[in-house]
Amino acid sequence: MTTVPSPCINWCDINPENGFCRGCYRTLTEIADWSELSNPEKLEVWALLETRKPQAPQ
Repeated sequence: MTTVPSPCINWCDINPENGFCRGCYRTLTEIADWSELSNPEKLEVWALLETRKPQAPQ
């Protein structure tokens, strides 16, 4: 079985205004839990990332 890749781009900086990483748009909890998530759960996180990008000012 193939593992869903991490969205991490090695730019780890949490935006204090919304709690999203400015690099991958995950929350600290999603980042910390990533290795424990199932593939379907990882895909759910991936689906949220696109909706977060416009909400995450750089």
